Amino acid sequence: MGFLTAVIMALGIAVFVLFRRTRKTASSTTVHSTIEGMRAVGDLSVFKVYTKEIVTELDHSWGDFGKKYLDWIYSSKKMAMIFEFEIEFRYDLRTRDFEIIETGPGAYILRMPPCFHEINIRNIEFYDEQRSRLLPWLLPDLLNSFLGAGFTEEDRNKLVSAASNHAKQRANAMIDKLSSEVEASAKQTLHAIGQSFGAQSLTFVFKPTGESRAHVSIGEQVRAAA
Repeated sequence: MGFLTAVIMALGIAVFVLFRRTRKTASSTTVHSTIEGMRAVGDLSVFKVYTKEIVTELDHSWGDFGKKYLDWIYSSKKMAMIFEFEIEFRYDLRTRDFEIIETGPGAYILRMPPCFHEINIRNIEFYDEQRSRLLPWLLPDLLNSFLGAGFTEEDRNKLVSAASNHAKQRANAMIDKLSSEVEASAKQTLHAIGQSFGAQSLTFVFKPTGESRAHVSIGEQVRAAA
């Protein structure tokens, strides 16, 4: 009787240990598969900066046509240009560059893809110092005075392109300075997402900012003026 009892107890312990190991493995697999679900987030917006500047100096970013137009505005009409744009920092979690590496139960390394910068020109206006009023940057009267009746679609596109180039140059000057804040915001956001998926520890590896790419878009107000 004692021998039979010992055998039953041994079998019970073996089943219990096997159950614990199976449950632990299943739990780890479940967490990992759920962490992989982070890819479904797609484009993750982690940081946004909005800036407004008064353009007082013309540089090469405006191109010859843009500089000629704006220089004429400054010198002949005594107007100042107010330039508004925003930069949104995103990570595309669907790309293969986003890697999730399990280092232990509930612990992962996230190798981040390059940061993608969305640059949006929100508005461009001229401030008429003599009359203390704001004017659209492509006001027909100004264009007719500058170009006569020959203002074409190509001319308009040149001015819009010049504004886009200027926004990109200004944004690029800010991006490197903001990289640490962007990465800190990305960590905070992904930590919250990872914890909701059951991850206990996340370590991040970021790619250099220099590998990033930028996209410039034109806001509705600027399009309307154009």
